[in-house]
Amino acid sequence: MSSRTDARSPEPSSAERVRTVLAAARSLTVTTHGYRCDLVGAHALDDRGRLTLRLPADCHLAAAVACAPRGDLAAMLQFTDVAPTAVRHRVRARVTLSGWLTRGGTKGDPGTPGVELRLDAVRATVDTGDDVVDLVGLDELVLADADPLAGHEAALLLHLTDDHPDAVARLTRLVEPHRLHGVRRAVPVGLDRFGVTLRLEHARTHEDVRLPFRVPLREAGEFGDRIQALLADAHACSRRRRRLYTRP
Repeated sequence: MSSRTDARSPEPSSAERVRTVLAAARSLTVTTHGYRCDLVGAHALDDRGRLTLRLPADCHLAAAVACAPRGDLAAMLQFTDVAPTAVRHRVRARVTLSGWLTRGGTKGDPGTPGVELRLDAVRATVDTGDDVVDLVGLDELVLADADPLAGHEAALLLHLTDDHPDAVARLTRLVEPHRLHGVRRAVPVGLDRFGVTLRLEHARTHEDVRLPFRVPLREAGEFGDRIQALLADAHACSRRRRRLYTRP
């Protein structure tokens, strides 16, 4: 497997990647001493990046925190960022937060009481594959913002892939010709404010190539204009190549 991006193309920082994964993820895995569980739709993130879990009051994890000697429980929270499009090796990143779970307040209505657990993080890492694990400073995490497309990426990528395969094919004209040798399929596999990432699939390997927008977008509504600009660049690139290889 090969995974590579154009080093000249801007991309989110590690702290922004973490915030984006936390904002977009629906599920996570919690590991404590002697206990492990998967939670779906249970976490929330505030503007400062502080993470809370909202759980039934009678669940094992809430009880373990309540019974902890100091009122806090060492825990590791893991989030997996999965590509929304159907490609091989869909895991794009793994985010791990380590720290202490403490009890917050009681949540929910009288019929469905619940408890809020707050994570006081002491360590954050993001693993983007190829044995590269970045340690993210907690101060960086507080100051970083999630990508403006965090909640829209999946729908936009699936729309592009399923409804506009011709546009995807045209985007490959922006890829250096030698990188297309042996490519069987090109699929959009990532999207952020800086650009689109195409996965070039070979018989047994793949390579990721970033196609940067001319100007980073600020909101999801600007996506259409940015894609049209990329397609215009692809058309111009195709014309230049035809002139280059056409003999007089």
